[in-house]
Amino acid sequence: MEGFRPEDSFRGDVAKRYDDELRGDEDETVQFLKEIAGERDCLELAVGTGRIALPLAAVGLRVDGIELSPDMIEVLREKPGGSEIEVVNGDMTAVDMGRRYGVVYLVFNSIGNVITQDGQVKCFENAARHLDEDGVFLLECRVPTAPKRDDGGFVEVSHPGTGSVHIAACRYDPVSQVLDLSHIDIGNDMVRMVPLRLRLAYPPEFDLMARCAGLKLEQRYGGWKREPFDARSWRHISVYRKR
Repeated sequence: MEGFRPEDSFRGDVAKRYDDELRGDEDETVQFLKEIAGERDCLELAVGTGRIALPLAAVGLRVDGIELSPDMIEVLREKPGGSEIEVVNGDMTAVDMGRRYGVVYLVFNSIGNVITQDGQVKCFENAARHLDEDGVFLLECRVPTAPKRDDGGFVEVSHPGTGSVHIAACRYDPVSQVLDLSHIDIGNDMVRMVPLRLRLAYPPEFDLMARCAGLKLEQRYGGWKREPFDARSWRHISVYRKR
């Protein structure tokens, strides 16, 4: 995608509209993280608008964050309790918070926003550097579907209505494992495009990244209710611990 820069993602109106559609599993996510954290401090990589960090902090845990987009941080700050979350504006593959945590977590496919394999390995390494000796790194990510397409380019249509429709125009490169897509909203009086670039990886590749970072897979689930992960799972929740 010519001219695309990850640091330009989730800026401006994109940040302001980010919370318009909730995933619907935020409560389950928070409950899972609360259970594995106990009373230990947490660090969220790609904290965004605080959709997970704020309710997790509300149950009494310390939650810090790293976020590349200053506009997303601004939205977080405007929410109740947002000023109490310590957030560093920077690259989650490199920022050093200067302290250690019992849980470092990265959810909702955000690992894909790091668009090189080397960068994703550095993300694992940075997560490991921030862990206590008995800490865990939790990763949630969708199982890729783009590699299964017959053609590198494809279009997906969702939310069709009488006055608007959402289209995702995609192109996948199997060599770099990078998916370029433009989210296109078309309405009676507007057309809005949001470009995004993601690097897709399957769970075994993430397991190798974890080994490079001195981590090992402790458990993998197919959902926040600890559903088994199998061939039918559309996402994975992987829990890594220091070896």
